[in-house]
Amino acid sequence: MKIIRAKHMGFCFGVSGAINICHKISNDEKNKNKKIYILGMLVHNEYVVNQLSKQGFKIVQELDILQGRDKLQRGDIVIIRAHGTSEKIFEILNKKKVEIYDATCIFVTQIRKTLVKMEENGYDILFIGDKNHPEVKGIISFGKNVTVCNDLEELKNIVIDPKKKYCLLTQTTLNKKKLEKIKSYLENNYQNVKILDKVCGATQVRQEAVEELAQQVDMLIVIGGKTSSNTKKLYDISLNFNPNTYLVQDENDLRKEWFEGKKKIGITAGASTPEEIVIKIENQIRGIH
Repeated sequence: MKIIRAKHMGFCFGVSGAINICHKISNDEKNKNKKIYILGMLVHNEYVVNQLSKQGFKIVQELDILQGRDKLQRGDIVIIRAHGTSEKIFEILNKKKVEIYDATCIFVTQIRKTLVKMEENGYDILFIGDKNHPEVKGIISFGKNVTVCNDLEELKNIVIDPKKKYCLLTQTTLNKKKLEKIKSYLENNYQNVKILDKVCGATQVRQEAVEELAQQVDMLIVIGGKTSSNTKKLYDISLNFNPNTYLVQDENDLRKEWFEGKKKIGITAGASTPEEIVIKIENQIRGIH
């Protein structure tokens, strides 16, 4: 049996950056007696979140802040998660006079700034992504006239006024092939839609790597949080090329029967999956055979 890793997998720089911000704040002597909160899940991985909790970080939920149920006090520290948050949350936090450290991924921040700028220049925004995902909710909250579609099928049902000008933006983890189909549709049918490709580069190379690996192995394990958008997309891509694809959060999710008769095992991991989880899973697989 052979275990083969995808060429690109695991932590992206956005996740690494967010975790580094947490450690830097925690290790700063001037913050020793301050309460340090993280807004929701810093990244979509339970293991990472649990590790941060063990280190003393507290979690404050958006809903509690919006409904005034939080325990935040003036001078407390609040770290904005890697997926970002809404304009309303920033407003409330500023009024509370807490110290805000923004660990939002730079790609997410760039899309948010682009959305605001394009609206200022008279564009209506078409946004492709999961409207229930925190990244998307946060980004579109900074806009005034944003239409969100999950995919091409939903986009086709939108009435695009030929007299207006539009700008297409996307969730950072959108499947690149999905975007190409949307681009083709818009370019062939509308001349008044400006398409800005803001899909994260790290996301793109991970998707290409899992597509390549899925065609070379007997089965493929995708490792990541159950709420992680980029992990789910890696799973979907692999499944298109290899029916023996499984999504696991940690080594406890592995099933012995998956490996019967399999000689080449592929592994990839979502952008918020730590290396120690990958190693534990590899060791568990070696123990099965």
